[in-house]
Amino acid sequence: MLSPGPAQRVAIHLNEDAASEGDYLHLEIVSFLFSRGVAGATVLRGHSGFGVHHRLHTQGAPGVSGEHLPIRVEFLESERTVQELLPRLIELVTDGVIEVQPTNIIHVAQPAQVGEHGGRSE
Repeated sequence: MLSPGPAQRVAIHLNEDAASEGDYLHLEIVSFLFSRGVAGATVLRGHSGFGVHHRLHTQGAPGVSGEHLPIRVEFLESERTVQELLPRLIELVTDGVIEVQPTNIIHVAQPAQVGEHGGRSE
């Protein structure tokens, strides 16, 4: 469970159509993070972008496939957990960039409890 204090932000930059052995790479990464108990992860899809090959990809551009747009998978975790996850993430990401930055968690909201009548209990 994520708690207030020092942590790390991990951002994995990919193309939407980057494939893995069984699925799209961003979906495999999210499944891996979920299975390892990461507190949460977000997948962000860019409107346009370019990478090392310097080819501009833009959503809705004539003659350009929308499947090659940038995707970023982000999550926050303790440094210890990130260090445990990195070897597998490095194996998975054969085309893309993994970025790790120190951060500080100020507040972690706790999930609301559901009461007997379906409402939140205080």
